[in-house]
Amino acid sequence: MFKLHQAVTPTQITHAHRLWLYVLVGLILLFLIIPCLIVIPMSFSASQYLEFPPRAWSLRWYEAYLGSPEWMTATWITLKVAVLSTCIATVLGTLAAYGLSQVRGGVARLINSLMMLPMLVPIILVAVGVFFVYSRTGLNNSITGLVLAHSVLAIPFVLIAVGNGLQGFDMNQEMAARSLGASRPWAFLSVTLPQLRLSICSGALFAFIASFDEVVIALFIVGGESSTLPRRMFANIRDQIDPTVAAVSTLMILLSIVLLVAMQYIKRLERRQSH
Repeated sequence: MFKLHQAVTPTQITHAHRLWLYVLVGLILLFLIIPCLIVIPMSFSASQYLEFPPRAWSLRWYEAYLGSPEWMTATWITLKVAVLSTCIATVLGTLAAYGLSQVRGGVARLINSLMMLPMLVPIILVAVGVFFVYSRTGLNNSITGLVLAHSVLAIPFVLIAVGNGLQGFDMNQEMAARSLGASRPWAFLSVTLPQLRLSICSGALFAFIASFDEVVIALFIVGGESSTLPRRMFANIRDQIDPTVAAVSTLMILLSIVLLVAMQYIKRLERRQSH
């Protein structure tokens, strides 16, 4: 139970001494969360324009979203790209994490750093580079090009998650399987991979979110009927600014909450498994 004067560290620092820190963290959380909470009531407005607080309540903008072929097409494209990108990134990221765990020295660190670049480099630079490469290969305004670009962005998340899982894995188990006659691929598939399933699921969820929410690369390389949901939302805010975008944002917030709860559940399972 939380007690204000209970010591929280070996140096006898109490919760009262850290009260200023709790208040500061609470204010930062409110600063980050309040804009999201404002969007939700705006999505139920009966007005023709975005307004807060709504003067009248209605589900008309959810009906407008669900009944719009353009919004539905963008939603299905976004889900398709996110699922395909997640599958590619999960497979490649898992294999890369396993390979790097078997290599020591500067080569492994160099390869790991290179694979982390999509996470470290500003996304606008990645988008410009992808656009110029795709302009020469004919992949602009294509689902294939978007899936490949999102896969590159998502691989680092899988690499980190699976790499952390491998740090707690006893590689002697795989060595024992190989000593009993199993080939290295079969030992990996039958011994190592099942014990990394939670880390892989965690990385896959991060990869899905990275693809589903991405808008900058989509602005550069797709448009028209190939637009993703975030790109169409950007165009809606720029050109129309009607509450349909608030309804879509609310649904995306709910999806993010569901995925966040799923990730916390997976982390809890990982902690139980490690103990």
